[in-house]
Amino acid sequence: MTEEDNFAGRVRRYARVGGAVGGLAARLAGERYLGIGIDRERHAADLKAALGGIKGPLMKVAQLLATIPEALPEEYVRELIQLQSNAPAMGWPFVRRRMMGELGPDWQSRFKCFEREAVRASAVEADLRQLRLAMGLYERYDRAVSTADIHAEIAARLREELDYEREAAHMRLYGEILKDEPGVAVPVPYTELSTKRLLTMGWLDGGPILDVVEAPLEQRNEIALRMFRIWYVPFYFYGVIHGDPHLGNYTVAPDRTVNLLDFGCVRIFPATFVKGVIDLYHALERDDEELAVQAYKSWGFGNLSKEMIAVLNRWARFVYGPLLDDRARPIQEKRGEPEGPRLVDSVHSDIRRLGGIAPPRAFVFMDRAAVGLGSVFLHLKAEINWHRLFHELIDDFDEATLARRQHAALDRAGVPAAEGD
Repeated sequence: MTEEDNFAGRVRRYARVGGAVGGLAARLAGERYLGIGIDRERHAADLKAALGGIKGPLMKVAQLLATIPEALPEEYVRELIQLQSNAPAMGWPFVRRRMMGELGPDWQSRFKCFEREAVRASAVEADLRQLRLAMGLYERYDRAVSTADIHAEIAARLREELDYEREAAHMRLYGEILKDEPGVAVPVPYTELSTKRLLTMGWLDGGPILDVVEAPLEQRNEIALRMFRIWYVPFYFYGVIHGDPHLGNYTVAPDRTVNLLDFGCVRIFPATFVKGVIDLYHALERDDEELAVQAYKSWGFGNLSKEMIAVLNRWARFVYGPLLDDRARPIQEKRGEPEGPRLVDSVHSDIRRLGGIAPPRAFVFMDRAAVGLGSVFLHLKAEINWHRLFHELIDDFDEATLARRQHAALDRAGVPAAEGD
């Protein structure tokens, strides 16, 4: 057994991470209660170093927290986001044992070839307890945002990621939803070579999306358009979102086909939630405060004073800004330091002053997907009329039609009910 698989290895693993988390607690407590200044940059680097040597769900948690606004201080986010491209591979002895256990002793004869590198999952419940501790410590330091529902949502989606039968169903669902989208590819799962703990799928050739950031603008715009539709056709037509939009989850083929990968973290929303997203857009477009309140309430936001609505709308106007502007433009027009971090700090400060807020759990991955996808468009430096792309998706929206379409698609793909829905 490898160090990570045996008991002693797990003890060392959690001691290492626990020490890092405990250090975070001590430093944040000292900063808040004793007025002691801390070097957050240095401590964040130490935390990343501790997390970077682990595998499995806790690594995934670090990746998730790095792209969920308000979950951790900015210094920690900058360090943890680097883990997205540096996850360690599992050892070959473990792979061999797992493959033999799932497919039998002759498993290798069923594949033309089999590479020896992969990613693995481990003790998810213990990792989630570590996550609850870390998030609880931060919440005691800064009470602007309640993290209980954020933890519940991450836990539900993370447990689902360990169920490869569910992931195969998600893959079939996206294959159907996007089958008529030009320039988009989704891998095909092989049921006969898959189990609940093993997923086999077709191979899609492609390179990292960052390889095309210096391509001509026309090509970058084409890829950005496909990325927009990959994420939002499923959402506005089926109430489904791919909740893990980091750079490792899509590649670009030589003909600029965009390959969508990794279907473990998929969120399915009720039609009412999608209607709320569209209602808030129209509320901002028409300066309709009553409609904005209706949208926030439909998502489950509480403590909606007039002042709190105004603060939430400042963030919403930033997120919806490119969609409200009917012209070709970059996703962010200001050059230099990004506007987003400054706005987040301002909104965060005002939410804390007004008594804090608890983001509904269904909102967690929607917000993350929007921020993550926006970062892709920034990398591509795309210039598109986002307003028209958006209206192509929402102009014929009907809540009842989406609900029927979603039910039929989930049934055909065999997607089971999700935890927390």
